[in-house]
Amino acid sequence: MATYHAQVAWSRGSQEFLHQRYSRGHTWSFDEGLTVPASASPHSVRAPWHVTAAVDPEEALVAAVSSCHMLFFLSYCSGAGFTVESYEDPAEGVMTRAANGRESMSAFTLRPLVTFKERAPSEEEFMAMHHKAHEECYVANSLNGTVNVEPTIRVV
Repeated sequence: MATYHAQVAWSRGSQEFLHQRYSRGHTWSFDEGLTVPASASPHSVRAPWHVTAAVDPEEALVAAVSSCHMLFFLSYCSGAGFTVESYEDPAEGVMTRAANGRESMSAFTLRPLVTFKERAPSEEEFMAMHHKAHEECYVANSLNGTVNVEPTIRVV
């Protein structure tokens, strides 16, 4: 198996901290030196205490679910001899409050639009590859919420 790492860093600097008056802006750093600006969601923390031009954890989770599914799907298409020209997914995640009062990302919907070059899988093959990608996706398998996949096929 594997172990993954991320470095999350925040610093107060000269800003006030008490009474919730501090920036939620921070960074995520990953292997190979990539650093991403991050912040709390504007749905959770009001302006000016979140950074609009940053990724929030909830958005990152939605992107991780979509990305993981896509990577498995592309692998299956490649192995089956289908050339994918593009893959676009306006994925979404829904935050809800459970009966116990806790909030969680409870549902994710992936809507991949997959464009194939010249030859595409049948509808049955297409849906089977998405189903297999969903079942194998590490991120989806790690979640308590539901993940729905509503793919669309296009051939050019």
